[in-house]
Amino acid sequence: MDRNILHVDCNKFYASVECCLHPELRDKPVAVGGNEASRHGIVLTKNEIANGYGIQTGETLWSARRKCPDLVVVPPHFPVYHRFSRMVREILLSYTPLVEPFGLDEAWLDVTANPEDSIALAHTIRQRIKAELGITVSVGVSFNKTFAKLGSDYKKPDAVTVFSRENFRQKAWPLPAGDLLYVGRATQRKLAERCLYTIGDIANADPALLQALLGKWGVALHAMANGQDNHPVVPVEEAAAVQSVSNGMTTPRDLSDNRDVQRVIMVLAESVGRRLREQHMIGKTVEVQVRDNQLATASYRTTLPHYIQATEDIAKTAYALFQEHYRWQHPLRSLTVGVSSLEEDSLPCQLDMEDSEKREKRETLDRAVDGLRQRFGDTCIRRAILLEDPALTDTSLYETHTTHPTGFSGKLEDIIDES
Repeated sequence: MDRNILHVDCNKFYASVECCLHPELRDKPVAVGGNEASRHGIVLTKNEIANGYGIQTGETLWSARRKCPDLVVVPPHFPVYHRFSRMVREILLSYTPLVEPFGLDEAWLDVTANPEDSIALAHTIRQRIKAELGITVSVGVSFNKTFAKLGSDYKKPDAVTVFSRENFRQKAWPLPAGDLLYVGRATQRKLAERCLYTIGDIANADPALLQALLGKWGVALHAMANGQDNHPVVPVEEAAAVQSVSNGMTTPRDLSDNRDVQRVIMVLAESVGRRLREQHMIGKTVEVQVRDNQLATASYRTTLPHYIQATEDIAKTAYALFQEHYRWQHPLRSLTVGVSSLEEDSLPCQLDMEDSEKREKRETLDRAVDGLRQRFGDTCIRRAILLEDPALTDTSLYETHTTHPTGFSGKLEDIIDES
């Protein structure tokens, strides 16, 4: 028996919340943007009026202002967005306990057990969120998660779209391949190289070709395009365990030499290590991602024969990885350090016996430092290397990410694009 799945997507979420809280902005082109002084000056989202000027999420604010000189830029207020996200989720949970968040502004619902017709229920939810919270949502209705998500993207704002077993070939297959869940830009380019431009092209392609092109995710995309997505809606409290922890920062200035990179890697490793210790996790795969000032991105990773958790171990491994691979064709704009292949630190794991005593001392020191920072703030104690250029290692620039190995992880698009 088919399931009844809804996907609720808050339209232009950050901008909608700002316009809801500040009615004087409702009739103006509005963008929520980052801090230009810290080189975070990109459009995070924009309202429908700004969208009409061709402003794109992710473009620089100076570029957006060239398109729309009257653009009103407001800084993000993430605690407020989290509060609105919780209120939306509370409304959704009043209809079913099977609610799976997808970021702050989206969620799947399995309403199979709800006695109300799923299309009528989608309209009820849409109207209720608009009336109670003052923001609009688009809702996709389908028999699986893939097409429910496609439905919420199909028509915006404030709309309901149905993809059924009877109509998905006519409605979904003509859409661009990039509209399919988790097909990112890199995957779309690889598909286009094989003349696969639409969702229908993916559906009708030879699975062996897709596997050769994209690995196991090629087979997954073929199934999804053909309506064969059987992933259940997983409530947040049942989500799988943490798969990786990473931190990244766009630096206040370009990094021009190894010493700059070493400083930034250390400050990122401190944050990653602290998160691992808070969650009682250890890992043995270390990854460094770099983006240069031409916006080209590269990732390097290595898997150690033993597990690590100490900040110094993470930093040392990440810096060695960077030195091995990066050739300084261009200065760097941003760095990310991550640790994966995680296990609980209470489980028996393979250790490096030659260095185990020193590693234990480093981890003991880290926990003492963590305790001091928890009591007296992050700046109460700092490593000497970070005092050489305090502006470069400003901890307010961190972006923390935790990923989960669920069938619909927020990082799956990155996995596909690395295939």
